[in-house]
Amino acid sequence: MASRHIARSIVLQSLYEWDFYQKDFDLFGCLEKNIEKFGGGFDEQDFARSIAKGVVDNLEHLDKIIASSAAERPIDQLSIIDRNVLRIGLFELLYEDTTQVPPKVAINEAIELAKSFGGPSSGKFVKGVLGAVYNEMPHEEDNVKEEKEAAQ
Repeated sequence: MASRHIARSIVLQSLYEWDFYQKDFDLFGCLEKNIEKFGGGFDEQDFARSIAKGVVDNLEHLDKIIASSAAERPIDQLSIIDRNVLRIGLFELLYEDTTQVPPKVAINEAIELAKSFGGPSSGKFVKGVLGAVYNEMPHEEDNVKEEKEAAQ
């Protein structure tokens, strides 16, 4: 699992650079450079590529969720780190296969990235936003409960 944490860190660094240059930048070239520079041959390179592609492909939707979940902090006023940690966390929470990345793992990993790379309150902020989104999501145990009630 440490390799996946490295993958997320590399994606965050690449997204930071991409966002800093206002998306007028080759994100995937930067990602490959960062994988080579920081990855040291780790075995989750495809996972890193998948997250970066997923964030870019779903950027508009992810940003809308951030804007509605953190209305007191407009997305363009968030730090680049916080904004991209949230994008990564939301992508994993909403789009990844939950058998590969369980929701609570996605949230915890995003919190750890925020604590490692962000400011003093970044971890709490990310936890609050992702926790609110998670609480709004339908959960498997809700479906089981509804099915039991319908059967009675």
